[in-house]
Amino acid sequence: MSKTLLVSLARPRLSATFALRPSRLDWRLAHLALLGSLANLSVAAEQHQHTLELTPMIITGVAQQSPVTVVTDPKIPRQPVPASDASDYLQTIPGFSAVRGGGSNSDPVFRGMFGSRLNMLTNGGVMLGACPSRMDSPSSYITPQSFDRLTVIKGPQTVLWGPGGSAATILFEREPERFSGFGGRLDVSLLVGSDGRFDRSLDVATGNDEGYVRLLANRSDSDDYSDGQGDRVHSRWDKWSSDLVIGWLPDADTLLELTAGAGDGEAAYAGRGMDGSQFKRESLGLRFERDNLSEVLQKLEARIYYNYADHLMDNFSLRVPSGSGMMANPMTSNVDRRTLGGRVAGTWAWAFYELVAGLDAQANEHRKRASTFSMMTGYTSHERANWSKDADFHNYGTFAELTWSAAGGDRLIGGARLDRAYAKDYRQRLTDSMGGSWANPNADHERSVTLPSAFLRYERDLSSMPATAYVGLGHAQRFPDYWELFSASDGAVGTVQAFETVKPEKTTQLDVGIQYAQGPLAAWASGYVGQVRDYILFNYVPMGMMTRTAVDNIDARIMGGELGASYQLSSHWKADASLAYAWGKNRSDDRPMPQIPPLEGRLGLTYEQGDWSAAGLWRLVAKQNRVADGQGNVASKDFGDSAGFGVLSFNTAYRMSSHYKVSAGIDNLLDKAYSEHLNQAGSAGFGYAADMRINEPGRTYWARVDMSF
Repeated sequence: MSKTLLVSLARPRLSATFALRPSRLDWRLAHLALLGSLANLSVAAEQHQHTLELTPMIITGVAQQSPVTVVTDPKIPRQPVPASDASDYLQTIPGFSAVRGGGSNSDPVFRGMFGSRLNMLTNGGVMLGACPSRMDSPSSYITPQSFDRLTVIKGPQTVLWGPGGSAATILFEREPERFSGFGGRLDVSLLVGSDGRFDRSLDVATGNDEGYVRLLANRSDSDDYSDGQGDRVHSRWDKWSSDLVIGWLPDADTLLELTAGAGDGEAAYAGRGMDGSQFKRESLGLRFERDNLSEVLQKLEARIYYNYADHLMDNFSLRVPSGSGMMANPMTSNVDRRTLGGRVAGTWAWAFYELVAGLDAQANEHRKRASTFSMMTGYTSHERANWSKDADFHNYGTFAELTWSAAGGDRLIGGARLDRAYAKDYRQRLTDSMGGSWANPNADHERSVTLPSAFLRYERDLSSMPATAYVGLGHAQRFPDYWELFSASDGAVGTVQAFETVKPEKTTQLDVGIQYAQGPLAAWASGYVGQVRDYILFNYVPMGMMTRTAVDNIDARIMGGELGASYQLSSHWKADASLAYAWGKNRSDDRPMPQIPPLEGRLGLTYEQGDWSAAGLWRLVAKQNRVADGQGNVASKDFGDSAGFGVLSFNTAYRMSSHYKVSAGIDNLLDKAYSEHLNQAGSAGFGYAADMRINEPGRTYWARVDMSF
């Protein structure tokens, strides 16, 4: 049985020409049989102190937990159907949306801001994708259920976690294991759903007061889904991820932790000319923490990490080549990126002050290679081609964040950081869409710049009511990322390239908000207004049968906010609601900003009694007519107004015991045909028109079993 578990959770990617794979039913039967053997472990496991009584609830929305910060447990089931990647889970939080193009691996957007404006870290490290059009977005390598805590810090209101992050900082983190004596714990979940959805997850740990070993393994796969009209959408995926964590606790104040991980998978995209046939991940991390060093120096922490993404795209593994146009013949593109980074920080505390200060650094290189096709020789695999390094990035930063806590509930938090950013263009030749090639005038050119960022926030616990209010002003400067410097279409001979012209982006933003809780009512609201100098914008320019992308800097104005409330109607009934709105204007061209999500609201009603709960969720999205046709980001563009829609979903959960919980749900209960505003126009290879959005799944059933011992 252990052999079955190992194969099912970490099956290596098989070749496109030969596959030996048991039927989906066989895999499910094997995992159901595994449940029986795991149940036998419960008697021994009950004696350790980490047993957690499972909650019968299912998350339908995440509220703000403290000023400018949202904190949640990504292991808890959510509706819609539990997430297959980080972007999917983030959409549970008001203000988040995603660029959609199929079933999995969407790209997150917060308050209309995309890409590196979201600073996303896993255990303090950065995992960067390699695809020039972000087919393997950083969020696609993150499995939310493999982490213990998700934290979102809104706006440029922290400087602790690296450069950028002008829109938000997103932290997926794991907690150290703690055992008073020899013991262990085991968490397992299985999920089945419509369209062949099948997820399985394992989180097991054992150790004592001197250390621990933790293994996390998961796998998720699904077939193409059907939309509300019954049409199949090219959207299947199959991916796995595993991580091993080894911790040493020589005393109560010291932690040394080593993490090693790997993953792979494949995903089909209805909105792209190719599919992702490989998402290989390799990760290493080392973490050191020491508490209570002296009366003033409270903590010293250090992390180093290595992340490697090896991404393969092709147009024949998961689809048939179109036979016409650019994708007429078999084609493969292979890209990879290695990222090495580290961070060291100390925490000092005095009577009313706390200071966190330190250094961080990051370096990454990007390479590519491609297949060839000849009418004489046919298809030649990318594996015969040599790797070509095209880009190199470095960033070195120093930061400090000070908190002053005064009597009476006043707090003043301020921080500053200084970054030295560097990039080098290794491309020796440039090509156009028609196959032309010429020498790169920027070959071996370098760029470097020093960028300051800072913020100041005032928080006050109000004496007149049980509420906390805040106001913060932040400024963040962001160096252009790989996609903004290297992914724009190469122009004609002599054309100046984006690598030379694109300026760093500078965001100045005011954040305000309030959080209230008393009796049956809890409410919160957060708003922002900002100015972005040299906002980096993609323009999609038609050129005959082709489209060329060009990158430019503009000045923009942004504003919006989120609000939510929950009310305990009775001992069993609870109602909640949230609303999110984002607005942007291109001041340079006097037109709306592109890729801004429409107004969105969520209404929920939950019934809970003892070990059983049931809930309904009504998601309402307004139409969006503030668009900028032909403009957007590297992954998508605006292509017309979008219609509003409402989607009704239902879930129920039952806690059978402190160790077992079952939950089930129906998403899109009324089988509505709808599409999101942020969308990739469907690929012509599947019969989509150039301005046709991809519909979301129709009525979807799912059920999940959680076990904790």
